[in-house]
Amino acid sequence: MNEATHQAKADDVLLTAEKLAVVYHHAITAIQGVSLTVRDGQIVAILGTNGAGKSTTLRALSGFLGIDNARVTEGSITFRGQRIENRPPNELTRLGIALVPEREKVFPNLTVADNLAAPFAPAMSKAERKRREDEVYHFFPRLADLRARIGGLLSGGERQMLALASGLMCKPQLLLVDELSLGLAPVIVEDLMGKLVQIRNDLKITIVIVEQSAAVALAIADYGYVLENCRVVLDGDAHKLKSHGDIQEFYLGQAGGAERRSYRDVKQYRRSRRWYG
Repeated sequence: MNEATHQAKADDVLLTAEKLAVVYHHAITAIQGVSLTVRDGQIVAILGTNGAGKSTTLRALSGFLGIDNARVTEGSITFRGQRIENRPPNELTRLGIALVPEREKVFPNLTVADNLAAPFAPAMSKAERKRREDEVYHFFPRLADLRARIGGLLSGGERQMLALASGLMCKPQLLLVDELSLGLAPVIVEDLMGKLVQIRNDLKITIVIVEQSAAVALAIADYGYVLENCRVVLDGDAHKLKSHGDIQEFYLGQAGGAERRSYRDVKQYRRSRRWYG
């Protein structure tokens, strides 16, 4: 690699996490030694089963660890050249990072319009907020029809649309999305994933998604990381991950390219050395 190419690759790095460790309640280690890189314009997927450390990693990147009495105790997170680990969410929002959480996605007692007015939007004038609101309704026209509806009366898919829309109102450079597909019908998930691709392409927003469903995430991701037992065990380009034998067997439900089975049915298995190679 020549010097110009190396510099170009370095310049497009938006966020890096190096050897992160997160501890809850000063005693429980949730992730250990997690490293990842997110480049401008990418959709990056973080995959793994329940308890693998996916959501904790996302909360560390977004600053939302404090509400669970957790801290980054080792390692570093750098966003556009600034160290940000353990900084509060409002500071990270100002820098351009927004989280769409797995839980408490919307304000149930506020209307759709009021939910969109609630997020903190740094350095946005009234006219800019109106333009962003118009963009949000362009991506999610269903929400435009439901402006006056109370958030708690929305369907699961509509709440997820509103959660994504609220995240966009923060004018992020990096949008972090936790378990978008959870509890939703496949046709709704497919539509929402398509919206994420459209948002990335049209608004030039980089996206990190946490998903249990590897098939859903890898269908739109450029790059992926697989977590197990609170550590990264595999990473690579999305198309390479989809063709990886262990991913096919244990995360895509394919055994030998024929019989399909869920990774949840697999109690014990031996991971090949290439996971670490």
